[in-house]
Amino acid sequence: MNLLPHVAVSLCLPWILTTSVVASEDPSAWWSFDSIEKNVVADRSADREDHVEGNHKLIGGAVGKALQFDGFTTVIDRASADAPRLSGDFSVEAWVAQGAYPWNWCPIVTQQRDEQAGYALSVGPRGQIRLQVAVDGEWQSCASEDWVLPLRQWISIAATFHPDKGITLYANGEIVGSLEIQGQANFAPNTDLRIGANHMLMKPSNIHREHGTVASFWCLDGAIDELKIHNRALSPSDLARAFESAKPVAGCEIQPRRMPSGPKGPGRFGAVYCNLKYYEQWDALWRVDDHPDVLVRFDQTPVRVVFWRGSRYSPAWVTNDDQWMADQSVEAWKTGDADTDGCFEHMQDRLCRYSHVRIIESNDARTVVHWRYAPVSSKDNLWNVDEKTGRACWVDEYYTIYPDAIGVRKPTWMTGTLGNPRQFQESLPFTNPDQYNNDVVEKEFCTVANMRGEELTLRFVENPAKQLDNVPDELTIQRYNFRSPHDPVIIYETGNRMQYVKDRDISGFDRPGACNHWPVGQARCDGRTVQAADRPTHFLGFPISSPPVHEEGGRSWWNGIYGMTDLPMKKLVTLAKSWNHPPHLSLSQGAEDLGYDRGQRAFVLSRTGDKADELKIRFAADDNSPIYNPALVIQGWGTSEATLKINGKEVSQGPNFRIGHRHGLENSDLIVWIQHETTKSLEITLIPR
Repeated sequence: MNLLPHVAVSLCLPWILTTSVVASEDPSAWWSFDSIEKNVVADRSADREDHVEGNHKLIGGAVGKALQFDGFTTVIDRASADAPRLSGDFSVEAWVAQGAYPWNWCPIVTQQRDEQAGYALSVGPRGQIRLQVAVDGEWQSCASEDWVLPLRQWISIAATFHPDKGITLYANGEIVGSLEIQGQANFAPNTDLRIGANHMLMKPSNIHREHGTVASFWCLDGAIDELKIHNRALSPSDLARAFESAKPVAGCEIQPRRMPSGPKGPGRFGAVYCNLKYYEQWDALWRVDDHPDVLVRFDQTPVRVVFWRGSRYSPAWVTNDDQWMADQSVEAWKTGDADTDGCFEHMQDRLCRYSHVRIIESNDARTVVHWRYAPVSSKDNLWNVDEKTGRACWVDEYYTIYPDAIGVRKPTWMTGTLGNPRQFQESLPFTNPDQYNNDVVEKEFCTVANMRGEELTLRFVENPAKQLDNVPDELTIQRYNFRSPHDPVIIYETGNRMQYVKDRDISGFDRPGACNHWPVGQARCDGRTVQAADRPTHFLGFPISSPPVHEEGGRSWWNGIYGMTDLPMKKLVTLAKSWNHPPHLSLSQGAEDLGYDRGQRAFVLSRTGDKADELKIRFAADDNSPIYNPALVIQGWGTSEATLKINGKEVSQGPNFRIGHRHGLENSDLIVWIQHETTKSLEITLIPR
């Protein structure tokens, strides 16, 4: 049975009280949150005012207005001298609506000294309610079952403590937890009272590695309304009667969240700088202007390539219906006793201190985007820092993307700065909040193949075998099978080693992702298991490939085709052959053949004359070396346009024949892209104009 519920709700039903929650006596403290003036909220019972720190806003509440906490910075502190004086029994009640569950237990209100004195009413990472109280010197805890609190819905919660009866928890007037204990509460009158955030730095729950996680501050990601503290234990009938007198009104204002991927549908081909908006509170963290992100669109397909801060700029290929496929950066780690930090990778650069993106080229024929980053740990340590210079390992990744939504990924680094162990890629689909894995991928989640056309489909199954017996050798092609007309594909160079080629357990299919420390997450953590469908996640990751690494001129690199397409596997095999075994070409006078550059997916030529002349290129294509949507880079061509003939027939410039120019310090190069496929000899002619 799947214990992780779909937490999306079709309608949020807050409640407005027709009477006071408890009509008998005034509470010791009462924050109605109906107004904020100059970041100050009023305590209606104590006639006091409290400062609200961090990003916050008023939204429609269960009664009047409510205070929305941003999940990152919002907190209310009251000095201990002004906090309510509790003695004996007490109660705390509030209305809460959550945008996402906290990374770990997070107080609605607390006045505690470590776990030795005081109390804390908290909400948990699985939608729980909990009251903790120091009783006769022992820290006592009572928690509800999971999922008492749905997302984006106003829920009335309350907790009581009585020296003779112990702790009782309530949600919407019903008892949802109790702990029978006897004894006197030990309060913490000399500790400040805090609302909506932790008193101390904490690590997230359900982490993968203690040493790869750093304790952090966080607060509620949601809203609080009508927070009250009573100096007596309210009875079950008090709370049930108050709740039954409530009446529903309009839905809560906290909206579902979707990662931004730009406009839907096809658009003008090319890369543009932009500011991709997620949701208000997350966006407010970023001290950026109008152009921090890069979006690549295509005019013949609705898919996009998104270079966004939420993924630390790791590019994601996104379908028209918002199914995301990303990949791991170059990653490294230490072993044994030296492993004190966990992973060094782009995922840990949650502030994008080192990771950034820029457009190198964008024209009608192709776009080139440069992603630069330094592998970093959750402790903000860089990888392989040189003691003499203070310089660490940096990676430059170039994405050369063509109009057919097929590009080349080329990560490159200074030889000797990366070392081992290391990992170059890990296919990582995302889920949005409220989305499950089976909303993104098919049960037959991945198909792999070699250039002979031998293929194998990997599945979610019960009791998967540790190793499959029928795996083809020399695997270079991988296609994830999305629940979409377009699927993400990767093609590697000959010599690739594809590992973890196996089925996955069916229990991972109907789940909201696998890990949610990345994307988007700001916790300093190199691995956290998903608890609910409340945040963006990544999942799967397999197969994992080790592509051939090249070294020349003090640089190391590898190449891989990345794209998102509706091509069948037979066509992907053709594409793989055209890239791994490009056909031999011969040239007319006026140009020199510099070879085929897999890092650009292009034939590179150089003009040898003083000006661009008619250029004829003959390709000796065949079944093993086909032509598939070839690109040419003609260095030194100049700024002239070009006319194209294929086998003597002129082709008009348009969707099937595109040109662009790359301007350097001294010369201008011509970029040509042709939508054409053949296994026969081909002659193309380029005529300056």
